[in-house]
Amino acid sequence: MLNRSASTCATLCVALFVGGCANQLPQRSEHEARIERKLIDHSLRIEAGEPLLELPQRRIRVVDQKTFEVTDFEVTRRYDRYTPYQAWRELYEIPLGAVAVVAGIGANVLNVAMLGNLPESATRDWISYGFAGLNPFVNAESNGRSQQNLASLDEQRRDARLEYSSLPWAERPVQVIAGTETHELSTDRNGVLRLNLLDGPFADQDISQVGRLLLQIEDPEDATRADATLLVSRSLRGKLLEAHDLIFNDLEGDDVSQWVHRVKRLSELGLEEEASELEQSLIELTRNDPDLQQEFLRTLMQDAGRQASDPGEDD
Repeated sequence: MLNRSASTCATLCVALFVGGCANQLPQRSEHEARIERKLIDHSLRIEAGEPLLELPQRRIRVVDQKTFEVTDFEVTRRYDRYTPYQAWRELYEIPLGAVAVVAGIGANVLNVAMLGNLPESATRDWISYGFAGLNPFVNAESNGRSQQNLASLDEQRRDARLEYSSLPWAERPVQVIAGTETHELSTDRNGVLRLNLLDGPFADQDISQVGRLLLQIEDPEDATRADATLLVSRSLRGKLLEAHDLIFNDLEGDDVSQWVHRVKRLSELGLEEEASELEQSLIELTRNDPDLQQEFLRTLMQDAGRQASDPGEDD
């Protein structure tokens, strides 16, 4: 019985010695979920509304649309781990290794008597550590200073689907070609272009001679383009020149009756939005002169039938 136990211990010691020289730590695995998004379609859309402009102002919405192929992957990386060699560590590993080998052999002998009930950390790990410590060319295993190399990479495709996005073309340029002139306007943060033929760059152009507006946009990242055409009605072109003078000619040189005439005439031309804007501008202009403001509001009601008030009075 004792001879058989001694033979088993000797075989185990030799096997552990060979394994200790290899100095390999258990392999480590990492699992990661990865999502890959691939753009498969990109388009821009200009929502210009009715193709015929009957009024000088138009709010135009621009939308950026994309279609993506979205793929889910499960990624597994496996790493080989080892303890790098440092010669100075042998100064303490060799004596500790000798103690660990003796303790490990004793534990194996005791384990025979205890019918194999001792844990492997005593019967196997002590001997493994001991022989690694006694080997002058290999350090004992250490999780704290271990290093690793990528051993394998496995990617498995789990799911694929299409995703759609529709976002405003926010604060981006829009080219507007009016006759021989090209103007660059910009959308707001909601992707809305506020086109006004009586304001902005059009105020310096004889827009009454322009019968068509061409709107163009382009994404410089992939050269995706879109365009839209708006026709300026003959009726509107006939009103633009007069409306421009009513709005932009010097206000301070006119009296109250002329102010009211301007507001009334814009309303008669069907340019109600412009009439309201001029009306509010005149109220703001007379805010510091309450008597003049009241005269303007009273005359506006009598001659034009328009009731207005100073919005600043509610503050």
